[in-house]
Amino acid sequence: MEYSKEELEKMLQNPQMSSAELEALLKAREEGKIDFVLMDVREVFEFTDRSIHGTDMLLPTSMMNNKMEVFEELKEKPVVLYCRTGSRTGQVMYVLRKMGYDNIVHLNPGIMGYRGDTERNAPLPNEL
Repeated sequence: MEYSKEELEKMLQNPQMSSAELEALLKAREEGKIDFVLMDVREVFEFTDRSIHGTDMLLPTSMMNNKMEVFEELKEKPVVLYCRTGSRTGQVMYVLRKMGYDNIVHLNPGIMGYRGDTERNAPLPNEL
């Protein structure tokens, strides 16, 4: 299914998204139709076990307090968070939205419910 730019942008304004929505957004991003950051908030060992293809950044929740400047740098860009089941990202999103970061969305089913392309043993997308 093809989505309009407006429909894609609306997906990034909701507090949570489905697997199908993230798949559509990743496809649209590959085609240059929309831009956002896909961030995994799980631990390194979880990322190397399995990650979503197209992940831009890994920021484990255990390191988040020391790395809050990352969100300041991304304040104007939509950020899609994912974890294993959506529990951690729901909590992280709640805290970040309270701090004024409105462009934060989370993948509600987490990687466990994600039906798109995933990778095993992917290289870390960024330095920690």
